[in-house]
Amino acid sequence: MSASFTTATGADVRVRFCPSPTGTPHVGLIRTALFNWAYARHTGGKLIFRIEDTDAARDSEESYEQIIEALRWMNLDWDEGVEVGGPHAPYRQSQRHDIYQGVIEQLKERGLLYESFVTPEEMEARNVANGRDAKQGYDNFERELSQEQRDAFRAEGRLPALRLRVPDRDLSFDDLVRGPITFPEGSFTDFVVVRPNGIPLYTFVNPVDDAIMGITHVLRGEDILSSTPRQIALYEALVEIGIATHIPRFGHLPYVMGDKNKKLSKRDPESNLFLHREHGMLPEGLGNYLALLGWSLSHDRDVFSMDEMTAAFDVSDVNPNPARFDEKKAESINGDHIRRLLPADFSARLVPYLGGLVENPPTAAQQSVLDAAAPLVQERMQLLGEAPGMLGFLFTGDDDLVYDDDALATLGDTSGEVLRASIDALAQVEEWSHATLEEYLRAALVDGLGLKPRLAFGPLRVAVSGRRVSPPLFESMEILGRDSTMARLEKLAARA
Repeated sequence: MSASFTTATGADVRVRFCPSPTGTPHVGLIRTALFNWAYARHTGGKLIFRIEDTDAARDSEESYEQIIEALRWMNLDWDEGVEVGGPHAPYRQSQRHDIYQGVIEQLKERGLLYESFVTPEEMEARNVANGRDAKQGYDNFERELSQEQRDAFRAEGRLPALRLRVPDRDLSFDDLVRGPITFPEGSFTDFVVVRPNGIPLYTFVNPVDDAIMGITHVLRGEDILSSTPRQIALYEALVEIGIATHIPRFGHLPYVMGDKNKKLSKRDPESNLFLHREHGMLPEGLGNYLALLGWSLSHDRDVFSMDEMTAAFDVSDVNPNPARFDEKKAESINGDHIRRLLPADFSARLVPYLGGLVENPPTAAQQSVLDAAAPLVQERMQLLGEAPGMLGFLFTGDDDLVYDDDALATLGDTSGEVLRASIDALAQVEEWSHATLEEYLRAALVDGLGLKPRLAFGPLRVAVSGRRVSPPLFESMEILGRDSTMARLEKLAARA
């Protein structure tokens, strides 16, 4: 009789996120964390966060720290695991060796694991001799080796691997994302779970940890769907020896694709989570966009908060089709989240992106400028990384202001006349407010010189900001103040 799948719901749900600490966090990895987190929060269950660090050659502490940093930046918290502890500590596989050895001994005693001495060359030769493809793989022939045969192999100096005795029948499960899936009998054979050196493989330690930690739902990438029948076979063995009480439900999440519909790889810049942060994505904006890579709140709504996501998220609603990472759409959604921020919050989030222009924390004078300027760009910005270009001129000395080449290229033959007329008009202004500045400048340039607004105010924008495009002109002049504004107009007028 095969073991049964869990029926856990609600607060009994236990999901896990278990990355290997190799390289910089990938957006696909964080999407997996996000879906597990959202499912745990939606059901009222628990998210367990453990680290799969048994590959000493590839794992690194730097990568481990980056994964922690990524989850914390994304505001994805966990209930048990590394950094927070819990009843199943330790939560790093490299520290659980004794636990695995105990389970291995129990499985050996029950005859569920057996010793395998065959070499790859012998396996190929056996397949050829039996009329099969040489690369077809193992055929379970060592299941019933006698003690004498095992002793003879050891006498040759061979050390055995350990293989799991796989059930001789179809293995089926109902994928939470893809529906019923069956792996027919014979489609996979007894597989190695412990190397000859005694070190268990990932295919062993992962289900063992899931079983011991009571994981009820395994939500993971579709790239490891083919390993699921092996996990189910091992689970059945773990149930038989009392380590597990059930088999978890599996849900395989769709690939995240890059350009030309190729799977997004670590070599693709857009896969790097921290690069998106560097460019100025908000965790709310990036989280919203990653959620859309396989799921949606409704057919006509793309922008939502993480609270709204967790209230609605069910893994059964995830679309099994591959999802393409679209940089432009991600930035657009991020812009929507920027506009949702309260002004003080938005102002504070700009500070790290104004490094070299603004101290952190800002001085009182810088904060005053920032508070006045932030509302001018909040409606225009898609990435916080645009802040230096949009606001840098407000934190630059008048003599240090540099003009962009494309801004200078917009200056026409009348620019000198416009700037001098502006200087004369502004000299008459008593109340230095954006409304008064606009009134005087329109009178002097549009009415007085007969210029269209674009031609009238373009040179002023270049003079004040050094850019062709800037925040609203008159508000910028008000923030800069009389002295700076007049000095900048004089400076460009001398060149025009």
